[in-house]
Amino acid sequence: MTDLITCLSTGKGTWNEVRNVIEKEDWRKVFIITNEFGKQKYQPIKDTEFIVVDARKSLRELMEIVSKALGDKVEGTEVGLNLTSGSGKEHMAILAAIIKAGLSFRLVAVESDKLMHI
Repeated sequence: MTDLITCLSTGKGTWNEVRNVIEKEDWRKVFIITNEFGKQKYQPIKDTEFIVVDARKSLRELMEIVSKALGDKVEGTEVGLNLTSGSGKEHMAILAAIIKAGLSFRLVAVESDKLMHI
């Protein structure tokens, strides 16, 4: 089982996409990068760890927050990564944190009700 890292932020309809990605695979652990609103409103369906960020912070600060929160909690050398939701700045911070941790990633999304590995 692989861990999943996903962003849950802005974008109409993207929360459903995130939920579908989480449901379609037997992830070991799910890390959701979101804001305080997302943490309060999103109802997790699996073993989930929220990493709360404030998108008004600098890119470097966001990357450090995500890096520190992930720490050594990710198992293995590869993660599933879904960036359907969120902003480019959030995505860059997440990618930078994954690269800094020495992890590889495969992009995942749902298409035609099936999980697609990109």
